[in-house]
Amino acid sequence: MTSTRGSDGPTDATTGPPELIERFTRAERWVHHALALLMLGCLVTAALLYFPPLSAAVGRRGVVKTVHLWCGFALPAPVLLGLASRAFRADLRRLDRFAPHDWAWLRRRDRRATVGGRGVLPVGKFNAGQKLNAAFTAGAALVLLGTGAIMAFPGPFPDRWRTGATFVHDWLFLAVLVVTAGHLWEASRDRGALAGMWSGRVGRDWAARHHRGWLEGPPGE
Repeated sequence: MTSTRGSDGPTDATTGPPELIERFTRAERWVHHALALLMLGCLVTAALLYFPPLSAAVGRRGVVKTVHLWCGFALPAPVLLGLASRAFRADLRRLDRFAPHDWAWLRRRDRRATVGGRGVLPVGKFNAGQKLNAAFTAGAALVLLGTGAIMAFPGPFPDRWRTGATFVHDWLFLAVLVVTAGHLWEASRDRGALAGMWSGRVGRDWAARHHRGWLEGPPGE
């Protein structure tokens, strides 16, 4: 494999640049980036509609609402298109499977510790936190899509449905905002993870430290 500068910082003349391995295909990265942009559009426009100071500062409430609706209703599109990718379908199966080491990852405080350059737990391609984040985000997106549809097209629905949909939509938006901020914070602290999602490749040493089960285990881990 051709060696290039990796995601774990500069290298010296003794060790040379780290070996890179593929973590995400182009299709997987496209799905992630498209979802991220649509989710960001939903959250920003929701904040402009929800918080009065922002609404007053920006104005154009009708335009903001239209952008919010288009971003929200388009959210499922990248996932549906991504199903054509075998690698993306494999990642969905990984995210949907909780193994014993995932429970251990949640319980242990030293979950990110390493021994001899290898993680103490055989974490697969995604750790338990990433799996929980994906499950919450997917479930929340479906609920927001349903309640948003009721709010956008209230005609067929009784008053109690519209009231309940508004209540759930508003509070779930705040929860998603907090979880998304946490996800971005965690991602910003890991240069290897960012490089993997941007270029599709990560250093083998980074994978050994953070996702040993994926690096050393059988295909599909």
